[in-house]
Amino acid sequence: MQASGEQHSISAAGYTATVTEVGATLRELRHDGRDLVAGFAADEVRPVFRGAVLAPWPNRVIDGTYEFGGQSYQLALTEPDRHNALHGLVAWSSWQVVDRTPERVELAHRLFPQTGYPFLLDLRATYELSEAGLACTVAAVNAGDVDAPFGCAPHPYLVAGPGRVDDWSLELPAGRYLEVTEDRLVPRGLAEVAGTDYDFRTPRTIGATFLDHAYTALAAEPDGVVRARVRTAEGYGVELRWDAGCPWVQVHTADRPEAELDRSGLAVEPMTCPPDAFNSGTDLVVLAPGQRHEVGWTIAAI
Repeated sequence: MQASGEQHSISAAGYTATVTEVGATLRELRHDGRDLVAGFAADEVRPVFRGAVLAPWPNRVIDGTYEFGGQSYQLALTEPDRHNALHGLVAWSSWQVVDRTPERVELAHRLFPQTGYPFLLDLRATYELSEAGLACTVAAVNAGDVDAPFGCAPHPYLVAGPGRVDDWSLELPAGRYLEVTEDRLVPRGLAEVAGTDYDFRTPRTIGATFLDHAYTALAAEPDGVVRARVRTAEGYGVELRWDAGCPWVQVHTADRPEAELDRSGLAVEPMTCPPDAFNSGTDLVVLAPGQRHEVGWTIAAI
């Protein structure tokens, strides 16, 4: 058995992708042989959440504590150095295939009630290739009998081409970003991007800029879709697009101590809610018993 579990390969229109059993993870995505995301080997333990599905919350719950429905809860501190609960509960879980064609795979996972999150969810992750790129959706159904807090996001590291993040340009139509503390990334409040190093509304080279910030005030194009684009100096690259279902996006330049990981891809994570939404309540989805929530995004070559 591979470290990332069963491998599910799909292909169409010059695209190939591999999704793994562990975390319903997008392990690799290529177009005409060119990598569009930073991947990893099938027998490797997935590094830095590359390609994982983040649910039932994306990003962090500060101190792992929150209140919901008049009750207080304590989550496991899975980011111990910052004393936070990081990236949900299903990134290391086994997801089982429920439907598959040559160009599409759908996986499911039942998230059982547990300490800190005593809610029952049925989750589906679908990946489908076409000429438009790789369309991904995550759906959640509250299979329990009480309301449940919910949020989700993907965690791809986009790769424009050869080189590192510093060599590529970023176009991100976001007007505000969430200020956080330097040590623990605790949210402090929203700020305008204008006049800061975090303004990528006009495409520009990332260079040495450090990013690990949640953006909002996203400007959709006339078709209602938000597009983030990462390009090489030659103009080709990768695009990630999504709609109003994700009013936030986390962007991270992957600054790491490991040479092979350091700034090797740009994490662009459309999120249904911001960091620590279990406490702030901002854009938090509350699923009533039997209620279904679905959101999606697409990664394509440019």
